[in-house]
Amino acid sequence: MWRACCLALLAVFLRPARAGEADVIVYGATPGGFCAAIAAAREGAKVILLEPTGHVGGLSTGGLSHCDSNQMRREALTGLFEEWHVRIAQDYVARGRPAPYDPKDKTPGIRWVFEPSVASRVTQAMLTEAGVSVVTRCRLQSVEKSGARIGALRTTQGAFTARSYVDGTYEGDLMAAAGVAWTIGREGRAEHGESLAGKQYPKPAMKVNGLDAAGRPLPLITGTDAGPAEAGDRHVMTFSFRLCLTRDPANRVPIPEPTHYDPARFELARRALQAGIRGIGFDLYPLPGDKLDGNNSIHGQVSLGLVGGSDTWHAADEAERARIWEAHKQYTLEFLHFLRTDPAVPEKVRAQYASLGFCKDEFAATGHFPPALYVRESRRLQGLHVLTQRDILEAPSKDDPIAVSSFPIDSHDCQRVVRPDGTVMNEGTILPFRVPGSGVGYAYHVPYRALLPKPEQCTNLLVPVALGSTHVAMSSLRIEGAWMAIGQAAGVAAALSARGDRPVQDLPYAELRTRLLAQGQTLQLPPPPAAKAVAAKAAEKPPASTPEGLILDDQTAELEGGWTQSMNFKPYVGKGYVHDEKRSDGKCRATFRFKIPAEDDYELSMAYSAHATRTTRLPIALAGGGVEHRLTVDQTQPLPLGEAFRPLGHFKLRPGVAYTLTLSNEGTDGFVILDAFRLRPAGKSATQPR
Repeated sequence: MWRACCLALLAVFLRPARAGEADVIVYGATPGGFCAAIAAAREGAKVILLEPTGHVGGLSTGGLSHCDSNQMRREALTGLFEEWHVRIAQDYVARGRPAPYDPKDKTPGIRWVFEPSVASRVTQAMLTEAGVSVVTRCRLQSVEKSGARIGALRTTQGAFTARSYVDGTYEGDLMAAAGVAWTIGREGRAEHGESLAGKQYPKPAMKVNGLDAAGRPLPLITGTDAGPAEAGDRHVMTFSFRLCLTRDPANRVPIPEPTHYDPARFELARRALQAGIRGIGFDLYPLPGDKLDGNNSIHGQVSLGLVGGSDTWHAADEAERARIWEAHKQYTLEFLHFLRTDPAVPEKVRAQYASLGFCKDEFAATGHFPPALYVRESRRLQGLHVLTQRDILEAPSKDDPIAVSSFPIDSHDCQRVVRPDGTVMNEGTILPFRVPGSGVGYAYHVPYRALLPKPEQCTNLLVPVALGSTHVAMSSLRIEGAWMAIGQAAGVAAALSARGDRPVQDLPYAELRTRLLAQGQTLQLPPPPAAKAVAAKAAEKPPASTPEGLILDDQTAELEGGWTQSMNFKPYVGKGYVHDEKRSDGKCRATFRFKIPAEDDYELSMAYSAHATRTTRLPIALAGGGVEHRLTVDQTQPLPLGEAFRPLGHFKLRPGVAYTLTLSNEGTDGFVILDAFRLRPAGKSATQPR
């Protein structure tokens, strides 16, 4: 008896103190996390939202104030996403200020922008009204499980127990601690048949020497070998901060000088600027209150992203993440200092950056520096369904949809390497892959299965942020608007599962669907967006004679048929390109007319954005002086690394002859891209795209 009592007492003392009990616990107050918490609470569940840092709202309240939904099908983003934006607009109106946007106008391209402080105020109010208990600075230490079921979370503030759990972190920290399978990095192209997987080189090479005097790569270069083109790796896209800036003297505070600034760290950027290379800097988006949102430039060469600096973030402990966070902050302050002070930066550009400061009324608790690092991707669940490129582009409809996502497939740099010739190449960028001619991404269902671990691994956990997907699919999913919608669905599912005390995998989809619709979620795919057509027209201007040869841009062509103008895929020559909407009807025709200045053997090259959806048999005819040359171009084939044009062949041309270069979409089997042709005497060097 005495021994039994001692064992019972010992068990009590060894049991962790219960800091909180709930029906649903959400770990991670990101947009997906706080929407999950609100949605679960509105289903009647008692909800605790745990956040490991002192900041609630993730990037939506931490600096990402230019809402990326301008590139999404906003008519399919309803529920909490829509309510959150309506309340942001109402916040401005209630204070006697004009609403920065009309939430009822969901036209693509219209920018929904707001100040971080307003987003934070709205988020806190919605959590409070829903009755969600929020605990900040509560870091996960371990997970207690009984079989495949989570029993409690042991944290820095004690243990928390619930029936259902939601991992709302960007990193999938709860998922990993619970022993659920996950992956990191990028898949190879063959693994899921994804043309956008593996290595990606859409940006031109920086034609500067990337090595120092000792033959070593310059700072900010990650290596000398990006790896095989078809292969995957452990790299993730670059992290950065979203800066809230202003030029308003009444609200501007000085950007602090970086400690231990080393000018040599930016020698690559300096050499690029001295060579006239564009893309050294960052994007600025106007916000209300005379503020600006500063973002890493996806099209840039050296920008706010610390390329290669985020690969180990997912596996780092608290101390190591703090070190990585500080390394990104240090880089950001150093890059801002470089842009404001270095003589290599053009004087006008230096002055523009020097006029910027942090905002006095934003992020006061963190010295006006953003409190959230932009974790664009991290771990990804390997559960009941893994979303792939095919799910987005070819098979968007699902039987168990819980949200509609539609941001373009869009990845920032993963590596920056020195090529064998000494020049430098950014690798890993997937430039925004949109519906041609529309400005928006492809709409597709997010299935409930993509949030679910395999039942033998965990039965009471949902993962709406680090959900099951490949790197390519995450490049579309990784946007706050999508995560808000997916998080709302996870919260509803968690509440329903907790109410019935049943595995999340056993929740009937019909029951979940009913409650999602009741909460205002849209589950039906929208119809394809309307494309912007280009009417048949004569050439707008004559071909351009340049030191690189004769440039035949699409604006110099006579167009017949239903061409569509676009700027979706870079690189391109001039102001964009046109395509045929994959009609393959033989009615789209383009004709260039030109004469050459001197007799020579001319190399004919073509500029286009290669992709698996392009035609493999584009018919082209070059005719003049009684001679016609016919050739077929496969536009799925990539351009030479770092070049703007792909050589097609050599042809002897004579002055005084009226030549025509003609192409059409007759017999084609994919999108026909018309960007530009180049004719140059053999031996000339290639031009660079813009």
